[in-house]
Amino acid sequence: MVGSGFGNIFKIPELRKRLFYTAALLCVYRIGVHVPTPGIDAVALKSYFDSMQNTIFGVFNMFTGGALEQLSVFALGIMPYISASIILQLLTVVIPHLEQLKKEGEQGRKKITQYTRYGTVVLSIIQGFMIAAGLEGMRSPAGTQVVFDGGWDFRIMTVITLTAGTAFIMWLGEQITERGIGNGISLIIFAGIVARFPSAAGNTIRLIKQDEMSVFILLLLIIFMAGVIGIIIFFEQGQRRIPVQYAKRVVGRRMYGGQSTHLPLKINSSGVIPPIFASSIIMFPATIAQFANIEWLKSVAEYLQVGGVAYNALFVGFIVFFCYFYTAVTFNPVDVADNMKKHGGFIPGIRPGKRTAEYIDRVLTRITLGGAIYISTVCVLPTMLISQLNVPFYFGGTALLIVVGVAIDTMAQMESHMLTRHYEGFLKKGGIKGRR
Repeated sequence: MVGSGFGNIFKIPELRKRLFYTAALLCVYRIGVHVPTPGIDAVALKSYFDSMQNTIFGVFNMFTGGALEQLSVFALGIMPYISASIILQLLTVVIPHLEQLKKEGEQGRKKITQYTRYGTVVLSIIQGFMIAAGLEGMRSPAGTQVVFDGGWDFRIMTVITLTAGTAFIMWLGEQITERGIGNGISLIIFAGIVARFPSAAGNTIRLIKQDEMSVFILLLLIIFMAGVIGIIIFFEQGQRRIPVQYAKRVVGRRMYGGQSTHLPLKINSSGVIPPIFASSIIMFPATIAQFANIEWLKSVAEYLQVGGVAYNALFVGFIVFFCYFYTAVTFNPVDVADNMKKHGGFIPGIRPGKRTAEYIDRVLTRITLGGAIYISTVCVLPTMLISQLNVPFYFGGTALLIVVGVAIDTMAQMESHMLTRHYEGFLKKGGIKGRR
């Protein structure tokens, strides 16, 4: 039973320690979301953002867990780190030095991580300065100025505060990855989205009481979200299994091999990374455009409204690109084919070596296209429909995909800890298929 599986979690000291450590750091993150940046009129700022829920700021605010609308020390969120990671991964393909570092194992990975941290600080300074300069000219719908006392003192203080906040979130994410459960960055975004549930539910109930939203629309929304969650779970667990046969070989007096197995290729091998990366790239120029007092940049921000044709076209394009890009970075068919050949494995009907690598690459390309279409559909269509229903909070397909995807990955991590120590997993029949 699932209940007995959850009960086994606390019987494993290491797993219990990792869970408590992760929960403690996520609590620290949520506390920091409510620590305000100095010099801001919180009431005027909140009234300003209340009128921008279904814009690009609604998306950005979702990823920061509500920190942006309060302009807390974590207002920039983890997006500068994600943007820096994207830039480094793209540069790895074109710069030989970075490509060599990637092949050097643990030491090379540490060096690339160090470069990513430097890039995060640089991007945070740029975004922080733009936000500080834009806040000085920002007013609430009632005409109240958001900044009490502008000038260079306010700008420098804001840049330092926001940059330090992003650096601290980056550190929290790395600590959760190393000492906690799962991918720390994804869990931080997950925590920010889930933390918005109570306020979103409260706003919805208030609108129903005020007859601004019908009960029928609410039920339709719940059914629709449940259906999307079911589709996400179905596709996240989907695999294309390539049969693999191992030849018999004699080592000394013992015979090895001869068994049949399979190579599992997930339909969505890139996980929640493509929509996160795509959102990060779209939000970076839109954020600068919104705060900078430049007319053509503001036109760009208006052009990239959530649910609009330009926004959806860019979003889908970036999702498809990052599905293929991240899959190519994390999965190398040539290495897989070489390892199979070394251990006497082959795909029936396919020659070992180059032919096997080409076959795996061809299959991976086809299923990645299917995965990209699935992610694009889940991320775009619910957002368009929800915007038509005038939902009072931003909670589209991207949020659902991140929440469900990260939950599946985290449960798979926990299950692997239990199975390695001879405990039952969450399900007696089968198991949770994580992306790792």
